[in-house]
Amino acid sequence: MGRVVWKSTGSMYGLAAIVGLAAGMAAVLFDYLSRIVAHVALTVGVGYEATEPAGEVPLFLVHGEQLDLTLWVGVALILVPALGGFCSGWLARFAPEAAGHGTDAVIDAYHNKDGLVRTRVPFIKALATALSLGTGGSGGREGPIAQIGAGFGSFLGRVLNLTVRHRRILLAAGMGAGVGSIFRAPLAGALFAAEILYRESEFESDVVMPSFIASAVAYCGFCGWHGDFGTLFRLSEGFTFTRVEELLPYTVLALVLVPAVFMNIKVFYGVERLFARLPGPRTAKAAIGGGLTGAVALALWSYNGDENVLSVLSYGYGVLQETFDGKITGSAGAQLLLMVALGKIVTTALTISSGGSGGVFGPSMVIGGGVGGAVGIIGQQAGWVTNPACFMVVGMCGFFAGAAKTPISTIIMVSEMTGSYELLLPAMWVCALTFILSSRWTIYEKQVDNRTQSSAHRGEFLTPLLEKMFVSDVFEREEAASLMTTVAENAPLSEIVKIVARSHDDYFPVLDQEGRFVGIFSAHDVREYTYDDALHGIAIAADLMVDTPITLSPDDDLHTALTTFNIKHLDELPVVADDDPQHLLGMMPRRAISRAYNEKLKALEVLRHKNR
Repeated sequence: MGRVVWKSTGSMYGLAAIVGLAAGMAAVLFDYLSRIVAHVALTVGVGYEATEPAGEVPLFLVHGEQLDLTLWVGVALILVPALGGFCSGWLARFAPEAAGHGTDAVIDAYHNKDGLVRTRVPFIKALATALSLGTGGSGGREGPIAQIGAGFGSFLGRVLNLTVRHRRILLAAGMGAGVGSIFRAPLAGALFAAEILYRESEFESDVVMPSFIASAVAYCGFCGWHGDFGTLFRLSEGFTFTRVEELLPYTVLALVLVPAVFMNIKVFYGVERLFARLPGPRTAKAAIGGGLTGAVALALWSYNGDENVLSVLSYGYGVLQETFDGKITGSAGAQLLLMVALGKIVTTALTISSGGSGGVFGPSMVIGGGVGGAVGIIGQQAGWVTNPACFMVVGMCGFFAGAAKTPISTIIMVSEMTGSYELLLPAMWVCALTFILSSRWTIYEKQVDNRTQSSAHRGEFLTPLLEKMFVSDVFEREEAASLMTTVAENAPLSEIVKIVARSHDDYFPVLDQEGRFVGIFSAHDVREYTYDDALHGIAIAADLMVDTPITLSPDDDLHTALTTFNIKHLDELPVVADDDPQHLLGMMPRRAISRAYNEKLKALEVLRHKNR
């Protein structure tokens, strides 16, 4: 079957719409599945009924009963997440890339796997995450739904036999559509897909417009199914920025968020390395991680006594909505929010890094919101801050912008989730500071610095770079002349056979009596006559050689040289003087160009880091 070439831009947008519809419906199913598991495991099994964001459409009757810390509740808080971790780890055996936080696997598929995601991965990811988070494991929905949406985009590209470039675009569009729908943030979801691929402030321009289409369709499908196009969180009055002097406490918030970002990343991957060294099967490790997650939640609840501290389990959005509603205030509120933020760092690492499944965006909202809310309350007590909950919103933005290197999409994401752009200026300020100050770290290991580092764009940057480099830059004349094996024009075949047998060269330049370059032959040309004794005393080098060889000169740029190599499918070419094509300087191998290109990239990378 031939590869389909999509010449019409409208065709790609149509495919993006199909991907968006599939991602939106997948988001509905995943949302139902995870909430059903949570109801059965946590509400019925443990008795814990987590507070949901005001914009969530409830599936079950909410009783709002206070949970008492009894022996059974304490034991269940450990056993239920452990069981969820075990089931999630067991499912990951059938698709190891479904373990972890999902988004990194999509980024890796985009850069390094030609946009390919195995068909089974989205299904296993959905089930594994629902079991992990629904039983109390700490994580978010962005990673799973990103991998599910991306998986369908990859599947469609594979079924239609699209080019690698178009398959990558649909993969990213599916990721953006999934995120935009389940968080009710279509614009942010589309931009997230284009921004998350790189550590530096760079967008994947090819992805933006298809992601807009896919994310819009997915959002309409998800919200239309639920019959509610409202925001995920609902804010009361007073979430505005009207005092310039508040930029000072917002600066303090940014400076506090940076070490929080550092701690989150180091703990996350430190726990991953720890569990990797532990003996035993994946299922046991994930079960241990789940059990420890419950144990941390139980310990914090025993110490603090406030049920809101259990936001370290599962999604944990309830503590954010409670703060927005003005129910968490004062010194006790600041202590609670800090405890939740630090606890969420630990429980997320224990859940996901042990082999469970879940995203990191949701926990980042809770961690950043907790730190921001605590700083806001402290600032209010000092008389610097009017509404501390504003700092929670900005903290949500700043933390994930620093951890994920996505400042623009994160600002829009949080604004769409809360339904307010009133805090745009402080969010921009804090995100910029955290992004700059935490530039050395990222929660997504598969991100690359920029487009020049991505396999998806290697060819685009190869030509401009090679056009500025020349054969003279990589060709060592004296070394090349000493290493090549030349043959006299009148050398008999019998002598040539011996020369080729002794040499490791593949190509042999031919020189006339005056030492001028007149032709070239290969070892393969000689092997055809090795056992033809009749020709050994008759044929000479002039009979074997190509008398109009393709050559390079020192002034040729490396792009021209590489094109010549590719067209003729050769591994070496003779280099001759610019002013005399019969003056042979030596032989240049193709690998010299690759080596020079890689060294140039490394030099540019070092220079870029020095200039930061």
